[in-house]
Amino acid sequence: MNVQHRSMGKLALISLVLLSACQPQDQVAEVKARTVEAHVLTVNLTAMPVFDATPGSVVSEQQVQLASRIMGYIRDIHVHEGEAVKPGQLLFTIDPSDIQGQVVQARAGHAQAEAALGDAKSDFERFSNLYKEESVPKLQYDKMKLQYSIAQSQARAARAGLDMAESQLRYAEVRAPIAGVVTKKMASKGELAAPGRPVLVLENPGMLMVQTSVSSETYALLKPGDTALVEISGQALEGKITRLVPAADAMSHTHLVKLNLPDVKGLASGAFARVRFNVGEGQGIAVPKSAILQRAGITGVFVVDGQGVARYRMVRTGEDRNGTVEVSAGLSPGEKVVVGNADKLSTGDLVKLTGSKAP
Repeated sequence: MNVQHRSMGKLALISLVLLSACQPQDQVAEVKARTVEAHVLTVNLTAMPVFDATPGSVVSEQQVQLASRIMGYIRDIHVHEGEAVKPGQLLFTIDPSDIQGQVVQARAGHAQAEAALGDAKSDFERFSNLYKEESVPKLQYDKMKLQYSIAQSQARAARAGLDMAESQLRYAEVRAPIAGVVTKKMASKGELAAPGRPVLVLENPGMLMVQTSVSSETYALLKPGDTALVEISGQALEGKITRLVPAADAMSHTHLVKLNLPDVKGLASGAFARVRFNVGEGQGIAVPKSAILQRAGITGVFVVDGQGVARYRMVRTGEDRNGTVEVSAGLSPGEKVVVGNADKLSTGDLVKLTGSKAP
């Protein structure tokens, strides 16, 4: 049985050799490499700006936290988050029951003080006439004069108390001080409101800016009016520095910087932003954007060697400026990079050079 298997194996091997020998010569020859005509640039070091990139956020320059000026339960909140409001629009109301009781008491006190003032005035006028006629002694006249003066003071105090109580009643209705959007609701109907405890946050969406924090080294290079590149949700905007806070944060040792933004639709407070400050100039390599490819999820370029063969090489890219992309890793000065027709190439293709040195 084993002898039979060995014989069959030898026959199969002989058959395979004979079959290979019978194949046409052009099918077993090595496939000839393709030749692709492409534009090529020789990359060199060039002067490039150096940036310090810092994270930031979009904020409103005009933000108002609205709280009740009196203590009481919130009767109703008339707006919701995201709603645009106008100046003077009613936002929320406080139950005025306690204040109304104070107003009633103040009105009663004021009425009593006014009545007492009327009596004191009549007594003073009568005693003034009697004193002129020398019918009463000066001591009685002075006493009536003093009582009249006290009554006047008490009436003024009662009037002030009534005014205060009525103003407190007006504070039960809280209205929008500016035009804006309600961005946060910090209390609900039925909760106890107290002075200093915010109920709503109102922002002006037309006054958006970006704030970020920078190191002391970067801060020393900035001044008001300088511009910086601001990236928000894929948009590249030019921001202008409006505020530089000289005092550094005690924990992070960074300085707060605020930048104005152009009027762009779609921006919202709280959005993430990345700010790039120009902090100097250095040397680097940049290639046209057409040279950068994506192959199998890898960013790279085709580099042509001394034999004219294209090899795909992974690179790390940086800033994208005016149609050129900074290559921070993966290329060396003097190497030839395919910048035209690169998408037609595969590794191993021969390249017919049609370019020159990069400027």
